[in-house]
Amino acid sequence: MKKLYEKSELAFSIVCIVIYCVAMSVGDMLSEMIGVQKLVTLIIGSCLSGVLLLFLLKNKLGAKYGICRPNASARAMLWYMPLVLLLPLNLIHGLTLNSTIVEAVLYILAMLCVGFLEEIIFRGLLFESMRRDNPRAAVIVSSITFGIGHIINLVNGSGAEVIPNLLQIIYATAAGFMFVMIYCKSGSILCCIAFHGLFNALSVFAEESVGMTENIIVCLCLTVISGAYALYLALSMKRDSIGKSGEDTGSYTSE
Repeated sequence: MKKLYEKSELAFSIVCIVIYCVAMSVGDMLSEMIGVQKLVTLIIGSCLSGVLLLFLLKNKLGAKYGICRPNASARAMLWYMPLVLLLPLNLIHGLTLNSTIVEAVLYILAMLCVGFLEEIIFRGLLFESMRRDNPRAAVIVSSITFGIGHIINLVNGSGAEVIPNLLQIIYATAAGFMFVMIYCKSGSILCCIAFHGLFNALSVFAEESVGMTENIIVCLCLTVISGAYALYLALSMKRDSIGKSGEDTGSYTSE
């Protein structure tokens, strides 16, 4: 791992993305075959999370990829209120339990692993590998690849239908933009990991039998709130980089 990383951070990030997508998809399929949802997925996700975290800490790369306290104040981040607004949207149509208690616990733990892995890989490794050469391209690639990556739900045994999955790709792209802006502004990826994992985990309690209209409305809400928050953070960083200095500023245009 270290040799590949030292040779090319971009190649390392791409390998991590491929391994993550394949391994977690295999985990979902094996869990389905066993008859216990997310059992194998959780085992694989925990192993991948442990290996990646150990690699970063052992090589003193934690701070480089945002495993640290935010350097922006809560006020500069609007007290993260847009995230608070986004969190319950999965549950807007009501609460239910879509599985057994054991499977719900496995699902929640697996989603926490997913939050950690996806944020470290897409917002950390992939974004940082491109940031120095072209920060704007890094933002775009990190956001779009994160969104498009959700198309794998059509083939990994999750049972996702085409239209809902396409809607997921749309709002996941907006969420990817939001996450990378939070990371750029605050210098920390911890909030992204926590929100991402928790948002996904809450879906185990979401009512699934809703119509297309309801799905579209939720998608629009997620996309608009995520996109607006991301744009606010991006514009605030641009303003700060032009004429404002201080401890609470950040910019994806500077190293």
